[in-house]
Amino acid sequence: MPQTSPQTGDPGEIDHAARLLRAGRLVAFPTETVYGLGANALDAEAVARIYAVKRRPAASPLIVHVASIEMAKSLVANWPEIADRLARRFWPGPLTLVLAKQPAIPDIVTANLSTVGLRMPAHPIALALIRAAGVPLAAPSANRFTELSPTTAEHVRRSLGGDLDYILDGGSCEVGIESTVLSLAGPRPILLRPGGISRTELEATVGPVASAQEVQAGAHPAPGMHPRHYSPRTALYLATNGKLPDRGQGQGLYLQHQNPPSRTNVTIHQMPQSAADYAAALYEVLHQADAGNYNWIAVDLPPNTPEWEAIQDRLQRAATK
Repeated sequence: MPQTSPQTGDPGEIDHAARLLRAGRLVAFPTETVYGLGANALDAEAVARIYAVKRRPAASPLIVHVASIEMAKSLVANWPEIADRLARRFWPGPLTLVLAKQPAIPDIVTANLSTVGLRMPAHPIALALIRAAGVPLAAPSANRFTELSPTTAEHVRRSLGGDLDYILDGGSCEVGIESTVLSLAGPRPILLRPGGISRTELEATVGPVASAQEVQAGAHPAPGMHPRHYSPRTALYLATNGKLPDRGQGQGLYLQHQNPPSRTNVTIHQMPQSAADYAAALYEVLHQADAGNYNWIAVDLPPNTPEWEAIQDRLQRAATK
């Protein structure tokens, strides 16, 4: 198993992790969204290790994490005014901006696309690590492709085992779901993936935001667009108005939001009422469900409103067979 730091954010531990990254190794680290599996984004061989460890298809690009707006500007061909407005409003935070990339970003990072997704994470350990390493970090979630994202260091250990070199432990992630991905590569902003910043918040800053259509072939313009994603090992079903699936046999877990289940022979877990609290709890609850050896999970669907868009997205993909 990889060595794991104590939950202190100790500068010595961060410097050790930074040295590993500069040497082309893999380090898992906390962000406010989920734990990332980091490598030097300018080192194609190190990035190739990310794809191998995650078993991630080459058509799924990676997000590059930066420690400042100036670092972001150095990685793109053009930094438009709208990018500056969004970065100054939401960075550091759970917003990824997709822009035309500089040649310094290896093609493997971007799935051979001409654009790159950039984000400044709002976690002191993540920012300290990027600064100590002195390089931007390519960092998808620290788990096998399509599986549940990790929100604790223990989740990373269970998923990736000894396939990475070091884990920086920063405790539980506060936001709990991945970043919003917004493309600024065209004439108008396009929401590629809903996440920790809501569409409503974005539109209050930049006006109307278009929605992406699912990509049918070729490289996805953003991570998280694979039909099946964020999935627990346990079969997950979506329950409308509390209606449990007929095929749910054996011991089941029901994640209740508002509606009680249609049957009584299930274990009920009450989910938070607010979208932010629900997002922060979701992956941890699903990890616990996998550890609890349930035969199936049913989720009482929350409202289909803008503030719940990211959670709806995660649940729909998690339930895809």
